Amino acid sequence: MKFRYLSILLVTTLLSACSSNLWQAAFINNSLLQKNSQAKEHALINIPLKGELAQRNSEISGMAWYKDYLILLPQYPNFASRGSFLYAIAKKDIENYLNGNTTGLETIKIPFKAGKLANKIDGYEGYEAIAFSKNEIYLTIEANTQNGMRSYLVKGSVADDLSEIVISEQTTEIIPPVNLRNQSDEAILIVNDKILTIFEANGENVNTQPTAHVFNLDLQKEAKISFPRIEYRVTDSTAIDENNKFWVINYFYPGDQDLYSDNDLIAAKFGQGTSHSQNEQVERLVELEYIDNKIQMTNTAPIQLELDDDIARNWEAIVHFGDKGFLIATDKYPETILGFVATP
Repeated sequence: MKFRYLSILLVTTLLSACSSNLWQAAFINNSLLQKNSQAKEHALINIPLKGELAQRNSEISGMAWYKDYLILLPQYPNFASRGSFLYAIAKKDIENYLNGNTTGLETIKIPFKAGKLANKIDGYEGYEAIAFSKNEIYLTIEANTQNGMRSYLVKGSVADDLSEIVISEQTTEIIPPVNLRNQSDEAILIVNDKILTIFEANGENVNTQPTAHVFNLDLQKEAKISFPRIEYRVTDSTAIDENNKFWVINYFYPGDQDLYSDNDLIAAKFGQGTSHSQNEQVERLVELEYIDNKIQMTNTAPIQLELDDDIARNWEAIVHFGDKGFLIATDKYPETILGFVATP
């Protein structure tokens, strides 16, 4: 009888301990989930622009560094109806503004000479991405052709003093992995002697086999490589760094219901910030890497922007700003915005 009592006592104690440990484990896991669900969000510092570029219809669709100048690409370089131009801002002027030494940024107008290229492309819908390799410039053009959506890769030369940019009429057609209205290759990476272009829609509901296209510097097609599943839109990328890593803009506008997913792997892994958990739109930066001839996500948490209530900001341009953070810009909606986001 005593042995049976001791046995019952031992079993009861063990069950109690197990129950306590399970409760503690559940509490820890729940705490982690709560912590993860309230991921940090990052404030945007607005950088006011002056002149034509500040207009809403400038529709900035890409940015890249050329020497110490930030080059901004309007979707339609002739938007101001007084010739075609790209725009430049000196890096030192941006630094001065962020240090509190100025009230706005002057832009330099760079004559953009592309001949009749726009007229020769069926369904031309403007420029979408920009990158530089020394004194050569590479761009993508979006087109809604009779055969569906297309991108075109083009190249040109840049005057050393930024007095002009001249675009060749040579084009290379990029056929998208899926035909979705207003979706094209919206990011360009220069990796050594290769050009990589990235299609913007890579979610599971619309693109079952995401890939990036690879070209040589003469615009000749070479391959397709694997690209990670990322929901919503990928609208631009930074240049690649010495560790073969780069960041992309990942954006969701609630009106794009065909791109919506309730299986957002990034949010599931890293959680949502406060404003993201309260709004439908998604505005974040995601780190990727080019390794073993493929593009994949890193384990770095995304940079989630503090949202502007229910106003979705159509971020379409991004560059690194040294080791300080990123510069990002909108395409038209809700207005033209150039902003700085600090590195975590």
